[in-house]
Amino acid sequence: MAELTFSLQGTDKNTKARAGMVVTDHGTIPTPIFMPVGTVGSVKAVNQQQLEELVRARIILGNTYHLYLRPGTAILEAAGGLHQFMNWQRPLLTDSGGYQVFSLAANRKISEEGVVFQSHIDGSRHLFTPESVMGIQRSIGADIIMAFDECPPWPSEYAYTKTSMELTHRWVKRCMEYLAENPALYGYTQNLFPIVQGGTFADLRKASSEYVASLGAVGNAIGGLSVGEPEEMMYEYTGLCCNILPADKPRYLMGVGTPWNLLECISLGVDMFDCVMPTRNGRNGMLFTTQGVINIRNKKWADDFNAIDSGLPTEQQLPYTKAYLRHLFVADELLALELASLQNLIFYLWLVSQAREKIVSGEFAGWKQEMVPVLKQRL
Repeated sequence: MAELTFSLQGTDKNTKARAGMVVTDHGTIPTPIFMPVGTVGSVKAVNQQQLEELVRARIILGNTYHLYLRPGTAILEAAGGLHQFMNWQRPLLTDSGGYQVFSLAANRKISEEGVVFQSHIDGSRHLFTPESVMGIQRSIGADIIMAFDECPPWPSEYAYTKTSMELTHRWVKRCMEYLAENPALYGYTQNLFPIVQGGTFADLRKASSEYVASLGAVGNAIGGLSVGEPEEMMYEYTGLCCNILPADKPRYLMGVGTPWNLLECISLGVDMFDCVMPTRNGRNGMLFTTQGVINIRNKKWADDFNAIDSGLPTEQQLPYTKAYLRHLFVADELLALELASLQNLIFYLWLVSQAREKIVSGEFAGWKQEMVPVLKQRL
């Protein structure tokens, strides 16, 4: 058992971009990295072997709220934790469930103690506290676990955002105290990341970043962005947080985003990302490729017999044409969902690995400037 470590392999001289290495008990994670979202212990439409071999994922996510409701902690503990349950032996991260409680659950009531909420599955009532959420994450057994926080919606009033941030700060102390008193279950280290909040108010973001930095955690997360605010605002507050959070610890921007969001935020100093976008949008026929964005349902692809994405390395290209994938979508074939999800995830992991190479070689700034308009274009 060893605490998570982070080392820098390179920095870009023209931006704040960094290439690093996160080391956990389940393996190393080169950064910048994108983490596919496996909310209930499954990345939708993609199996674990594909994630390892085709996507080349180094770490994936599970979600505390969803896994607590189904299959429940008793099953996960009997299985030996989520790694064993889903047969994934690389690193795992679990989100605390705070965002889901505030976005999915009905009739929630927030207090100093925690949050009472109704399950979106059957309406049953539950209480999440910082302590219970840490206990659930102990049962799940991820390598990186998130502090329980409140993620206020955007836009929110200043007074509400400040009160919410202060509550999140008090909760993280309770998370840390619980973990100090309750050892990990499965013989490897679980590493807590506190979360910066503060909405889109510069003084609150600054205060929260300084508070989180003072906790001395092995890594830190930036929450409460990409919740509806304009992109430029997201970049502004991401940059503000990165300038304060310690440079010798990984920085995780939660729930972001498009391929161009990733490149812009890498240039601000972010190391880790997650988002449902590649799989969710893929299932709806939107492909992210090295040439730009494709709506594969469009008739223009009906007789396009070129590879889905010829710009990817040959060994990672899916051996199917755009015409065939469009046919699968039009015919409502399940394989369409799998192939589109795979394409998007392969592309996302390729993109961050390219960013890493460019940072190390000193070419990142120029490469990013060329790539962003290409990635944004609709084909």
